[in-house]
Amino acid sequence: MPERMRVAYQAEMRAARAATQAQTRWRHLERAHILSQPWPWPHTANHLAMFALAVAQRDRREALGQVVRIVVAAPGSALGRYPEGNTGRARVGLTRPMPVPDDLATVLKAA
Repeated sequence: MPERMRVAYQAEMRAARAATQAQTRWRHLERAHILSQPWPWPHTANHLAMFALAVAQRDRREALGQVVRIVVAAPGSALGRYPEGNTGRARVGLTRPMPVPDDLATVLKAA
């Protein structure tokens, strides 16, 4: 993962951990997911964090969806088969591309 990408990814993950409201935590995890998709380990680590938050919230649907995503994250990244911009949540289809926020698109293009 290029340095600029790693810095942005780690900033989003730190912001997620520091957030006091679940909605804010999810937003940062979703942004980190968009950044992490091309790299197997960060992508998988992001889904592990999403799984932990879903379990803490007792959200069974989200937790189950994250289990599936944990299994496919590393192979999908390694093979370059991931939907650009997908936020990684269970409510979003596994293969559904989504618009990338402008600030994240700038970071991704630089990488």
